[in-house]
Amino acid sequence: MNITWRLAWRNLWRHRRRTWLTVGAMVFCNVLLIFLISVQLGSYQMMIDNSLGAFSGHLQLQHEGFDEDQRIRQSVPAVAERARQVQDLLGEEAVAARGIAYALASSEERSFGIQITGVQPHREPRVSTLPGLLREGRYLSGADAEIVVGALLARNLRVAPGDEITILGSGRDGSFAAAIATVVGIVDSGIPELDRALAQVSLSWFQAVFSMGDHGHSVVVRLPNLEQVPLAVATLQGLRAEHPELVVLDWDQLQPGLRQAIRSDMVSAWVMYAVLILLVAFSVLNTQLMSVLERTREFGVMLALGVSPGRLARLVGLETALLAAMGLGLGVVAGGLLALYLQQAGFTFPGMAEMSARFNLPERMYPPVTLPSLLWGPLTVFLGALLAALYPALRLFGLQPVAAMRAS
Repeated sequence: MNITWRLAWRNLWRHRRRTWLTVGAMVFCNVLLIFLISVQLGSYQMMIDNSLGAFSGHLQLQHEGFDEDQRIRQSVPAVAERARQVQDLLGEEAVAARGIAYALASSEERSFGIQITGVQPHREPRVSTLPGLLREGRYLSGADAEIVVGALLARNLRVAPGDEITILGSGRDGSFAAAIATVVGIVDSGIPELDRALAQVSLSWFQAVFSMGDHGHSVVVRLPNLEQVPLAVATLQGLRAEHPELVVLDWDQLQPGLRQAIRSDMVSAWVMYAVLILLVAFSVLNTQLMSVLERTREFGVMLALGVSPGRLARLVGLETALLAAMGLGLGVVAGGLLALYLQQAGFTFPGMAEMSARFNLPERMYPPVTLPSLLWGPLTVFLGALLAALYPALRLFGLQPVAAMRAS
């Protein structure tokens, strides 16, 4: 086996320029794949943070069935106390209680159906980016009869800060809920569906208008990163012992379409990556096929001396493996250094700063350096190179010693 390794290594350097060109192609491909995959994963993180930070948070404590039915009676008792309890259990500050109801909002000119949300004004900015997306006016101060509405709803109702909105709905006990609130702010999130129906009031006023008592409908938790979600969900499951009607929903259950969108984007991205990997595989195929054709006479002599075609095929396979291993090692080192730099310095592209400011997000993306981002691409290139060596290696099984030794 030792002689096989020595022969394989020696054969690689018969044509140094060709070997280095092939290794260089693999290194370039690996660095590019590490960069693209790291940026792709970073963009997913930004997309998830943007989607979850707008309203839903990373997880919520709700009454069982509320997420599907959205009925006002499916409430969480002592919701503010539950929020403090969740905060103590998780050790996180980004926890807030909410109440949700559907009502008819009317201005002097128009009426529209809305989803009205009761929030804790001092806690809501910790779990949602909406308070930072005000286009006009200010956010809730905690006083009664104040309301913040979405930009499209304000346009449809033709209201501005200082105008009044009449709210008509049904209370939790079946009573008639009616109140007048003054618009203090207009939120422009850039999400039409949200801006068309968004209306936020203070939780205490919401509870009074809709006869909620101390009840609400959700406790929202925003965590520093997605990796903490499973542990947080497991920690909060203990609350069900006291309140079996409550459930803990993570971000995937709250927004099931988000993961599907990420998977769809990942599939389309890997189609592009596959084309790049295929080009490198053809480069390796060309290099190894040329190497085999140039050594036809040499292989004929070795076959005549009793060396089996299988051993020659293993020799060619080992040469390819060494070639691919060089590309893998150098590519991972170079790509890893680039990814580490981007993780520290950040990455941006033209127009990203304006877009990020539009959604109250950081101006730079910091792609994460993880084993998948470092190894997915290079390992796929490595396997592609090994597969490309199959054809040159299989040609050796049909080689005839006499005809091979006569080859020019």
